[in-house]
Amino acid sequence: MPLISVIIPVYNVAPYLPECLDSVLGQPAGSIEVIAVDDASADGSGQLLDDRAAADPRLRVVHLESNAGPGNARNTGLALASAEYVWFIDGDDRLEDGALAAIEARLTEPGGRPDVLLIDWVSAYPDGRTEPSPGRALLARVPAGGAALAQLPRLVDLTMTSWSKLLRRDFLDKLGVNFAAGIHEDVLVTCAALLAAESIAAVDRVCYRYRRDRRGSFMATTSTGHLAIFSSYERVFDLVAARRAAGVEVSEAVQAAIFERAIWHYTTVFQSALFRSRGGLVPRGERRRFFARMHEDFTRYRPAGYRPPPGARGLKFRLIERGYYRIYVLLEPLNEVRVAVGGLTARRSTRRTWQY
Repeated sequence: MPLISVIIPVYNVAPYLPECLDSVLGQPAGSIEVIAVDDASADGSGQLLDDRAAADPRLRVVHLESNAGPGNARNTGLALASAEYVWFIDGDDRLEDGALAAIEARLTEPGGRPDVLLIDWVSAYPDGRTEPSPGRALLARVPAGGAALAQLPRLVDLTMTSWSKLLRRDFLDKLGVNFAAGIHEDVLVTCAALLAAESIAAVDRVCYRYRRDRRGSFMATTSTGHLAIFSSYERVFDLVAARRAAGVEVSEAVQAAIFERAIWHYTTVFQSALFRSRGGLVPRGERRRFFARMHEDFTRYRPAGYRPPPGARGLKFRLIERGYYRIYVLLEPLNEVRVAVGGLTARRSTRRTWQY
């Protein structure tokens, strides 16, 4: 049985797919299987996969009859996976050289297998610029032997993406959750895994290159689909409530961390991006409704005794709490200037603070 099933949802990423496949199949790691799910691509991605599978028996290709989104493609690939661990990567991204060897080395260390293995990553932009992940320092705090979320609640601040972690297959099956339809489909699976994991470990090296601002990507496209972020976190809050009702302890620190992560994720999606040519993710006509839902969730899910963080983030939270839409929107461009200047300063000093 292979150690890792690499599952790749593929939809209209033909210009990037060969590099992705090369980065996985070209590494000197033998204990893998690769399952690529073609989500009814119309750009030749399916033929690229078939040609590569004919030359490499480790690659299995599934063609879906109709496009149903990355969540469905991941669920399809998962049902076919046979390895001990699963790793969902995107067809327009790539693995860093040596990533699989480093991950295999960590998973085969004495002392048991972690339920969740977190990895470090970099962002790659169209102009060739790269940025380190803002969670590098947090990853470095994960003990060598692993930890539970109760020991490191701020692990929920790491990206909610499925590609940023490997999951033990048996553990994932027992969670009883699937990837949702639409955008932000990773949130529930990530939060459920972090909440339930008895052992969360980390590989403190860059293993993944995430392609940002790709034209056509969900996360670079203005769409009402981004309102799905609320249903994703609603399911997370329901999961927390269900665990507590079943007598499973969820500490106050963990509850506060999940709440704060949700609200901050909302603000990131809402961000107007006035200084970017593509505009914001939330359509202009939906921004007031989006903000109203942020306010509603803040008052509905705020843990007892919760206090907003200091600084600019805390100011945002207080405006959301009070429902001050106009003030929030007026201050948002100033915050984007602050983030831009902070990012420039961080790059010059080779350090970067957490923004999202």
